[in-house]
Amino acid sequence: MAKQPTPTHSEQEREKSKNMSALRGLAPFMRPYRVQVLLALMALTLTATVSLMLPVAVRRVVDNFGTKSDALLDKYFLAALGFAAMLAVGTALRYLLVTRLGELVVADIRKAVFNRMIGMSPTFFEGVMTGEVLSRITTDTTVIQSVIGSSVSIALRNLLLFVGGLALMLLTSTKLTLMVLLVVPLVIVPIAVLGRRLRVLSRENQDWIAESSGNASEALLSVQTVQAFTHEAPSRAAFGKVTDLSLRAAMRRVNTRALLTMIVIFLIFTGVVVVLWMGARDVRAGGMSVGALVQFVIYSVMVAGAVGALSEIWSELQRAAGATERLVELLNTQDTVHDPVKPETVTTPVRGEIRFDNVSFHYPTRPNQSALDAVDLTIQPGETVALVGPSGAGKTTVIQMIQRFYDPVGGVVKLDGVALDTMTRESFRKHLALVPQDPVIFAKSARENIRFGRPDATDAEVEAAAKAAAAHDFISKLPEGYDSPMGERGVMVSGGQKQRIAIARAILRDAPVLLLDEATSALDAESERLVQAAVDELAQDRTTIIVAHRLATVKKADRIIVMDEGRIVAQGKHDDLVAAGGLYAKLAKLQFTDGTV
Repeated sequence: MAKQPTPTHSEQEREKSKNMSALRGLAPFMRPYRVQVLLALMALTLTATVSLMLPVAVRRVVDNFGTKSDALLDKYFLAALGFAAMLAVGTALRYLLVTRLGELVVADIRKAVFNRMIGMSPTFFEGVMTGEVLSRITTDTTVIQSVIGSSVSIALRNLLLFVGGLALMLLTSTKLTLMVLLVVPLVIVPIAVLGRRLRVLSRENQDWIAESSGNASEALLSVQTVQAFTHEAPSRAAFGKVTDLSLRAAMRRVNTRALLTMIVIFLIFTGVVVVLWMGARDVRAGGMSVGALVQFVIYSVMVAGAVGALSEIWSELQRAAGATERLVELLNTQDTVHDPVKPETVTTPVRGEIRFDNVSFHYPTRPNQSALDAVDLTIQPGETVALVGPSGAGKTTVIQMIQRFYDPVGGVVKLDGVALDTMTRESFRKHLALVPQDPVIFAKSARENIRFGRPDATDAEVEAAAKAAAAHDFISKLPEGYDSPMGERGVMVSGGQKQRIAIARAILRDAPVLLLDEATSALDAESERLVQAAVDELAQDRTTIIVAHRLATVKKADRIIVMDEGRIVAQGKHDDLVAAGGLYAKLAKLQFTDGTV
């Protein structure tokens, strides 16, 4: 099983040895653009070749300064101008192709990661902060975009210049080239030593950026709660602390890279100066021409510049390797809930029979606490069942198991006699409609929020659902009516209005199984009366499972299931359960009717 990413970044985790082979994870995303990669390599080779030819043209010009033939001199200058034009065109093509490639590949990576994450079960997000996932989709992909769209092509170009320049240096002067090569080991050692350190620091830096993003996301998404409890100062301090740690990691990376660059450039150009001094002595002794020395010096500068550029780009590639590893980690994460390879089909039409056969379950983060304990329950098609019990009794867990957000650790959940884990989640979830206790409202219009229940619904159907959910009147009074934006997480509307929109969404879905998790808890008395009438009408011809505490909702159910500590302790009609005493009678007395039954 692939490693699941974690939001905690211990020192041990940051110090793991990483290597450039992580960049192989980009191969599947590069493969569709093979032609573009080939064209970019051709343009890159062209520019490198032209760059290597320019010193030859310069040598010809220098060695022919004393010629009496103006035509020959003009010819060499024109040749140099032609090389410059080819270099300009080739460079522009290389930039265009590799930049486009970077944009295309990163767009594909972002889509792949998002597509993977949007289908992950709640178990995954119990261990990973949403902000960290967003950081990986944004920050890490930006690093990869920079590398693919720039650094890789620059690295390849400098590699060609290094190899080609070195070969041409040998042709120009073997003796001077051998002197240059004595400097190479002195350059390679700091690159190898400090490069390894940079790799670790780059990973650490990216980890702290992700944690900083996760911290900010959590606080900002709960900004009203933060302000209500005057927690701004501790929140600022916590974010500041994480950001400072991220800054320190970045400074360590920057300092190491600066040191590496300084050492490499000093060693390289010291070598060039020494070789130039020896070459000047050869020219004075008649061992080589001035043009040949100029050509050799240009190639030396090219090779030195190439090595310097490669040392800088190496750290960028290290960062990209770390970013790629983190993204591939997300893509390869194995979900605990997954669709079967050969799924069974949902029975059509769906009747809505729900069956729990000896189902046991505990949440992954609470392995020693049973959420459901050997539950046996059959809900008949069209039956309305209410789940009641104290907090933590397992009521909402039943709703989550029906949607297969989690798989039971024992037993099986079935829809119309077919086990949920033998079907694809999409195939049976489309036959479920949910109104959660904390309704989710998206930063879209009221119309689009309701249409979320059935994207192909017409405007008339959307408005009909809103009327049935007693939401039409308040939506019509909004500044832009049904086109009014709801704001992020529905900040523009009240809690009761959010629930009415969520109920309208469920009504519009028109599914054979209706799941209501405290669906009317945030409504005022008049709205609850109107919504309850709509729910009663909606529940007549479909299986309805209600989690509720209010007596009016519970009493109308065909059957009441009383739960406690993950078990079903009683079931029946309201009057029978009250008469029998026990937990339900106690709840009815204390919660439902303020002490009287």
